[in-house]
Amino acid sequence: MALPGPGFAQTRTTSDKVVLPFYLYASLSLIAASVLLFISTPSFQTAHFNPGVLSVTHVMALGWGSMMILGASHQLVPVMIEGKLFSNFLGHVSFVLAAFGIIFLVTGFYRFEFTVLTKTGGILVLSAFVVYFINLLTSIIISKSDSLHALFVLTATVWVVSTMTLGVLLIFNFTDHVLANGSVYYLTLHAHMGIVGWFLMTIMGVGTRLIPMFMISKYTSAKRMWWMYGLVNGALLMFVFSYILKPSVIIYNISIVMVIIAIIIFMQYCYLAWKSRIRKKVDPQVKISIFSSVVMLVPAIIILIVLTLSQLSVYYERLILIYGFCIFFGWISDIIFGMTFKTLPFILWRKKFQKKAGKGSTPNPKDLFSQQIFRWMLGTYFTGFILFVAGIIFSGGVFLKAGAALLVVVSLLFNWNVINMLRFKKE
Repeated sequence: MALPGPGFAQTRTTSDKVVLPFYLYASLSLIAASVLLFISTPSFQTAHFNPGVLSVTHVMALGWGSMMILGASHQLVPVMIEGKLFSNFLGHVSFVLAAFGIIFLVTGFYRFEFTVLTKTGGILVLSAFVVYFINLLTSIIISKSDSLHALFVLTATVWVVSTMTLGVLLIFNFTDHVLANGSVYYLTLHAHMGIVGWFLMTIMGVGTRLIPMFMISKYTSAKRMWWMYGLVNGALLMFVFSYILKPSVIIYNISIVMVIIAIIIFMQYCYLAWKSRIRKKVDPQVKISIFSSVVMLVPAIIILIVLTLSQLSVYYERLILIYGFCIFFGWISDIIFGMTFKTLPFILWRKKFQKKAGKGSTPNPKDLFSQQIFRWMLGTYFTGFILFVAGIIFSGGVFLKAGAALLVVVSLLFNWNVINMLRFKKE
């Protein structure tokens, strides 16, 4: 992600040939996930562990969320550390490994077969994250940077490597029994290492950099960032060790409360950046990114309610499904929708027009995509999201189908705007 201006130093940017494939893959994954969601709506009226839910979840988590993060991070980390990415080649390697690995993995999950194909997919995705971690760590070491934002991203990468390592073990455990318990027992641990360790840590680290930057706000607070860092990692470590050694509902509740406090601090950080902004007119893309910080609280509150219910309760499975849906189609999608149309235009502007800057008129980055299509996308998205959640609550097949159909439309509108940016030519 480049800084919002044409004069941004070339030494701090990564080749668009490294970054753009991740964005494109993520965009197409959104279509794939939405279509899978539409096809698999009956799966959201049953227990949450089934082929439909499993495949949709992993397309959203890996193809949509993670690939977008990887693409953005390859661009943003050099900005954070004020240095260069160590290796563009490793960026390409990471993409290829993840691109094929996700396809193999999701195909296996959709078939509900834990065969060589699924195992190979898991290993490839794990390898992609390891390569990314090596590239990231080496870049930070060479730059001698002490960026707190970069520390968030680096720590998040440690968590996602740990998450994927456990995930690969779970796949093998279905056939080879390499763990003490069955794979289903560890799913909650696997999921929350990824959701909290990878997604939440990354969003907090990147959000505290980008949101003030796009509002032209000078607000920063290392103290609040350290509180977020300590609370999230402390909560996650408590949860992991308790889950492995001696499961305790009390520990789980304390961990959730710690994460909620960290989210509130992040919300406060965004508010203070908003309050001290120089740019009074805030783009819709930034507004929805800030709104996503509020949406973060919804899954945390849902999981607290879930812990009070018996697994035999009729509401238990429905709340679990709503919880996952709110995370991937709500919180994570919200911030990606906002940040994609703030960062990708700058990346493409630099590619298409930076050499022409100062030699004649050039368009603004925001002119590269359609604000009208973006508004249509948001309206359709919120309607589809609400309908689908209503379908889960009331076990209504019509609501689920209608909501999923609208989310397919959302994915097409998102890709339409991305394609428009790629094809943009000055009149």
